[in-house]
Amino acid sequence: MAISTPFNAAAAAYGNAQRLIQQAAKPQTDMTALAAPGAGGDFANMLAQQVQGVVEAGRASDAVAIDMVNGKANVVDMVTALSQTEIAIESMVTIRDRVISAYEEIMRMPI
Repeated sequence: MAISTPFNAAAAAYGNAQRLIQQAAKPQTDMTALAAPGAGGDFANMLAQQVQGVVEAGRASDAVAIDMVNGKANVVDMVTALSQTEIAIESMVTIRDRVISAYEEIMRMPI
């Protein structure tokens, strides 16, 4: 069974993935400007929105993968959706690791 996708489409898909990775490396918004002074729960709301974004990115990549299997999507769309999901998951893991690290550092502080 031969793959009918041309090499250029795969190269374009990986190029799009590289562009997404570079965009994720540059912060697009200042997260400190989102929280108003004295407003409680903003971090929790922001975190919940980010988790929901990861879930939605996963659902979108699943839908594109199913479309790919059914022949309705191309390789470029699938690689792009998977890259977006991967970036979202890596971001959430990094946030989790930093929160845990901060908690551990606080627990080591003498009282």
